[in-house]
Amino acid sequence: MGARAVLGTTLAVACAGAVFSFLLRHKDLFWDPTAGTHGRGGLDPAELRPLPPHVPSTSPGLEEQRGHRERTRGSHGETEECRVRGIVEASKLLVDEAVYSTMRRNEHVHRPEDQDLDVSGGQYHVYRGVQGGDTDANTGATRGRQLPAQATRVLPLQGSPGPEMLVGRNLHKREIISPSQLLSFSKLPEPASRAASRAADVMEMSVQEAMRRAHLGSAPPGPPTDVLSEDLLKTIAHLSGCQPYMLPPRCPNTCLANKFRLITGACNNRDHPRRGAANTALARWLPPAYEDGISEPRGWNPRFRYNGFPLPPVREVSRQVIHVSNEAVTEDGQYSDLLMAWGQYIDHDMAFTPQSASLAAFGGGADCQQTCENRSPCFPIQLQANASPAAGTACLPFYRSSPTCGSGTQGAFFGNVSWANPRQQMNGLTSFLDASTVYGSSPASELRLRNWTSAEGLLRVNARFRDAGRAFLPFAPPPAPPACAARPGAPGARAPCFLAGDGRASEVPALAALHTLWLREHNRLAAALKALNAHWSADTAYQEARKVVGALHQIITLRDYVPKILGPEAFGQHVGPYRGYDPAVDPTVSNVFSTAAFRFGHATVHPLVRRLDARFQERPGLLPLRDAFFRPWRLLEEGGVDPIMRGLLATAAKLQVQDQLMNAELTEGLFVLSDSGTLDLAAINLQRGRDHGLPGYNEWREFCGLSRLETRADLRATSSNGSVADKILDLYGHPANIDVWLGGLAERVLPGARTGPLFACIIGKQMRKLRDGDRFWWENQAVFTEAQRRELGRHSLSRVICDNTGLSRVPRDAFRVGTWPQEFESCDSIPGMNLGAWREAPPPEDACGFPDKVEDGDFLLCEESGKRVLVFSCRHGFQLQGPEQIACTRRGWDSQPPVCKDVNECEDVTEPPCHTSARCKNTKGSFRCECTDPYVLGEDGRTCVDSGRLPRASMVSIVLGAVLVCGLAGLTWTVVCRW
Repeated sequence: MGARAVLGTTLAVACAGAVFSFLLRHKDLFWDPTAGTHGRGGLDPAELRPLPPHVPSTSPGLEEQRGHRERTRGSHGETEECRVRGIVEASKLLVDEAVYSTMRRNEHVHRPEDQDLDVSGGQYHVYRGVQGGDTDANTGATRGRQLPAQATRVLPLQGSPGPEMLVGRNLHKREIISPSQLLSFSKLPEPASRAASRAADVMEMSVQEAMRRAHLGSAPPGPPTDVLSEDLLKTIAHLSGCQPYMLPPRCPNTCLANKFRLITGACNNRDHPRRGAANTALARWLPPAYEDGISEPRGWNPRFRYNGFPLPPVREVSRQVIHVSNEAVTEDGQYSDLLMAWGQYIDHDMAFTPQSASLAAFGGGADCQQTCENRSPCFPIQLQANASPAAGTACLPFYRSSPTCGSGTQGAFFGNVSWANPRQQMNGLTSFLDASTVYGSSPASELRLRNWTSAEGLLRVNARFRDAGRAFLPFAPPPAPPACAARPGAPGARAPCFLAGDGRASEVPALAALHTLWLREHNRLAAALKALNAHWSADTAYQEARKVVGALHQIITLRDYVPKILGPEAFGQHVGPYRGYDPAVDPTVSNVFSTAAFRFGHATVHPLVRRLDARFQERPGLLPLRDAFFRPWRLLEEGGVDPIMRGLLATAAKLQVQDQLMNAELTEGLFVLSDSGTLDLAAINLQRGRDHGLPGYNEWREFCGLSRLETRADLRATSSNGSVADKILDLYGHPANIDVWLGGLAERVLPGARTGPLFACIIGKQMRKLRDGDRFWWENQAVFTEAQRRELGRHSLSRVICDNTGLSRVPRDAFRVGTWPQEFESCDSIPGMNLGAWREAPPPEDACGFPDKVEDGDFLLCEESGKRVLVFSCRHGFQLQGPEQIACTRRGWDSQPPVCKDVNECEDVTEPPCHTSARCKNTKGSFRCECTDPYVLGEDGRTCVDSGRLPRASMVSIVLGAVLVCGLAGLTWTVVCRW
């Protein structure tokens, strides 16, 4: 009997252990969200999982919070400023909730496989691409379970991850990716752009809510300054995070200010330092045409009428006017396919309009991937019956472009000339032709791209793959989602994309090839310049090579590319000769140029990708464009850059013909990696123009001094195809209603050009502004010496191809289609620049010499008032302690060199680098967000989420419990059976 009792007790303990483990695994059922702290004094990570874990239908939105505050205002004596602070905090909550809302669907854990982190000898810190001494491999992605509703009161989050998280989660869940998700991936902004986007969304919501309260629900009769005091608007700007993006940048005042441009493009114009800088608004050449005068796109309200007609659905315009079969291609008899590829590449040097940081509606959290309602930022492309490219869908997902801080209803405070300061869109890149495709447009991107261990100022290259001994682009490191497709049969459905100065480098093989070409050219130039000037520092070699590469981009574009697009007459009229830098010219890329005119090139895209071997034969064969999207493995494993480059040089460009505007690869097969649907590029272009509030076709014709079109006969007269003109007017009802992108494409092409008069005007005006308003334009006498300008003028894209590929023969003009081998010349006969013009005499022997190398920093040499001056800088993550520059005197340097001190990012209380659910640990030059087991870092690299497994300590407890149970069982058996 005693033995049975002991045995029963043992079994009870064992069962309790099993129940205990179950309770640990499902601890949320018994968890008190108000108990415990974690990390930096924050709440338990489970309480702070990414994002507001509450369901929108039950979450306390602005309306409920508003009611609560209205009821308690009197008893608490709440001041107006306190109410504004509450509004901003509530707006942050809703914006962050919208960013994360679609993540709730994913309930599993995924940890991306290790990717290429080699920095050609250096070390690379995964988090945010920050250079540092440690490699943070803790980048696992996960999705925790939904929290109880009472946990929602501990938010909002500080900071906001961007749409790449949503892309990544869907990737990891289904191992497929939809075209709309790929489009989102291609629109991923830099962290700085993402932060500016979130701040603009928060401020816009806050101002709208504050105005609503001030008017007690009535529509405001005027701008915000008529309702809210300037002090309150400043408070909203500060609390939302918008204020820093509206203030002028602090420009350097060293001798280098006139030698090298800043990576952000800021301070190019000393009087207007924000002109042309990254993360500023696209320029408006005409007032926008929003349906509410402030923000609502054209076509937002289906009952809105234009000249008595509704705007036609963009998908219908695409189907009836733009779409043609892949076989409907008229080849260009003069120009090669490289002309089209260069246009796309250089477009990515000038403009990138990030979409909203949220992929869900701000009000209610509706998923933009699923809803067909217009609920900002969702602006879906509506489909007619039998018009769907994917069966069973009523619309195609579309996200509005991100606003800029100080636009829309928030913006009168910032002094826009418009009474209500309508919504403006952000350009995440520098406007200038400065090779930002190679170097990026932010210190963070430049940091990721440089090889910091190189004494020659080189860029990073791929550590895993080589192209016949030549470099490939490096892979984008985690935690970026691996949105690119892997080779069929390879493990895993996704593969890392290429890392370049622009995030769209992996879209198509031609882009990847051009990005690779310029990576190699930079490294070739930097090494050669360093060999000529052994006294140069690594930073000097990097900056001088960057300066030359930027000049080559300008030369190839303005001298070789633009005249072929505009034709000689329009080029002379709208661009003309260079007459020097003009600080009165605003070089900022315009909205109409980026969103409409320069998208003319989409009508010149071939449906097939040709890859040619050394004998210019098809090998490995023609590739449909849809099978080339986001597939960098084709470059890595199917011959490298050379077959792509031969195909671009020897293939005639697709001619823009009015009844053959866009083939099915772009209207039915855009970004297709699976059977999960498709996108229509033509419909996207039209919808984007409406989203940006671009005025109609007639307004832009008038802007360019062209006649307005009022009748069908007028429209037919501007087009070379009357049938196309009739189709357009049947859809739009009136010429004034036509979207500017379509109107420009339908025009008769000018003699010797590849565009009609409207786009020639817009492109020409923009190129002239980019040239004349750039203080660092290569022809400006203060930028290069006369000898250097002469050598630069000898260089060409053909020479760049010769120097950086295995091709031994090329056309003298790379943009003119050539027949192999008759019209291909030996690379030995292609002229190029002599770098001897950059040789500098070593500094004279004096009392100064050169100081020791600055750890975690570098210096550049220049002259000021006849004195030798060293200007010091630190890498990202470090700050100077001591003078920024020192000068050489007769007695030596006038000061001791500074030192670079590590910045402790964890002490930043205004913008904490880690979410409150994580613990911030400072590392050399960077930081690391850490989580307590069993929590792991989410895809943003800063928030702790539930890993879905037991804590290690719990596992140890269970093991010890099992050992105890076994011991008790053994003891029982020994006592009963042996004694």
